[in-house]
Amino acid sequence: MSPQHRTAQHRTAQHRTAPQRVAVLGAGLVGLSTAWYLQEHGADVTVFDRDDVAAGSSWGNAGWLTPSIAVPLPEPSVLKYGVGAMLRPSSPVYIPPTADPRLIRFLLQFARNCTPSRWQKAMQALIPLNNGALAAFAEMEEGGVAARTQEAAPFTAAFRSVADSRALLEEFEHIEACGQHVDFEVVDGDTARAAEPALSGEIATAVRIKGERFLNPSAYVHAVADSVVARGGVIRPEADITDVVPVGGGVEIAGERYDAVVIATGARLNALAKRFGVRRLVQAGRGYSFTIKVDQLPRGPVYFPTQRVACTPVGDRLRIAGMMEFRDVAAPLDPRRIQALVDEAQHLLVGAHLDQREDEWVGARPCTVDGLPLIGATRDPSVYVAGGHGMWGITLGPRTGKLLAEQIMTGVRPDALRAVDPLR
Repeated sequence: MSPQHRTAQHRTAQHRTAPQRVAVLGAGLVGLSTAWYLQEHGADVTVFDRDDVAAGSSWGNAGWLTPSIAVPLPEPSVLKYGVGAMLRPSSPVYIPPTADPRLIRFLLQFARNCTPSRWQKAMQALIPLNNGALAAFAEMEEGGVAARTQEAAPFTAAFRSVADSRALLEEFEHIEACGQHVDFEVVDGDTARAAEPALSGEIATAVRIKGERFLNPSAYVHAVADSVVARGGVIRPEADITDVVPVGGGVEIAGERYDAVVIATGARLNALAKRFGVRRLVQAGRGYSFTIKVDQLPRGPVYFPTQRVACTPVGDRLRIAGMMEFRDVAAPLDPRRIQALVDEAQHLLVGAHLDQREDEWVGARPCTVDGLPLIGATRDPSVYVAGGHGMWGITLGPRTGKLLAEQIMTGVRPDALRAVDPLR
C-alpha cells in the first residue's frame, strides 16, 4: 500500500463510527476467533450457527497448527494424479463423476492455478497470514481461552522410501524461496521409530518439522466459544440464517439490526456472500477421520504425505484423518473413503486397533480455486467475509480473526489482508 493510499484510508477511518453490534455467522474457529477479537475492540457480538459450536469442519480435522508448511492447495503435484486416479474412491484426491456445472467450473479454475508461478504467487500471499499464526493462539489463551495448544515435539512426516520423501523436501525448497522458513531435520527409519514406536517397519525415512503445535479442535473451539460468552457475547445455535438484509448503515439478521456482519459459514459461504460481490467459488473439499486406540500413542502429529494420511493424538486416542473429496457439502459420508484410510494406515502403523474405530466423520473444508482465503470487506460496507481457508482454517483461524476485527473496528485494512481481498 502506498503512503498516499494509507493516509487516505486513515483519513476516511477517522470519520466513521466503529460498529458496536456485530453478528458473526458461523461458530467454527474462524468465526469464533473473529468474535473474540471483535470483543477485544469493545464490540458486542452475537454468533449464529445453523447447527452448533464446532459442528462443521472444525470438529473432526487433524488439529495441526503448522504455519511453516501452510501452503496453497492448488499445486503442480495435484495434476500428477491424473483424471483416472481422481475418479477412484480409494484415491487420496477423489472427484466423483458429476454433471454439476458449478463443480466442473470450480475444477477447471482450480486446475488452471496448479502451475509453479501461480503457486508461488499464492504462497507469497499466505506468508503474512502464516506469520503470527501461533502468536494469535497464545494471545487468546492469555486473554481467557481456557484450552491450550500442545507442542509438536516434533511433527513427523514419514515415508516408505527416500525417493518418496523428495517431494516434500522439494516443497520446502519452494517455500523457502518464497521467503518462509521451515525448520526440519531428516532421520532414518530406525531413528524415527525410536521416537515414535507406532511407525511400522515399512518406514525408511522421516522428516521432523520443528516449532509446530497441535490441538484437539473440538475442545479448543468450544473453549473459544466459552470465552466469548464469558465476556458478554451471545451464541445462537440451530439458527440457519438464509438472508442478510442491508438496512441503513447496517444489516438485518433474523429480525434484528446489527451494525456489521461477518459471514464465516465455511463451505457454504457463497450462498450469503455472492449478493455482496464475492464471486470467488468456495467448494467443499471434504476430509474424513476416525479415532482409534493404539498400543503406543505418538507424542505428536505423524503425517504420511505420499498417502495423505494424518495422525494426531486426541486425548488417549489417535485421530486418523485425510483424503480430499470434491463433492457437495451436504452429501452423506462415503464409507469407501473411511476404508481407504484404514487400508493405508494398516501398513504405516503398528499397534493400531483399526477394527475398533470410533467417531467416523466427514467434514467440508472450504476450498478456493487459487488456494487463498477470502478475508475482508465486501461491496456493502457493513458486510465482511472470513472463509475459504481450505485445510488451514484451524491454523489460521485466530490470525484471521485478529486481522479482520482490526479492519472492521478501525476501518483500515491490514496489509496482510490485501492479497486475500474477497472481491479479487
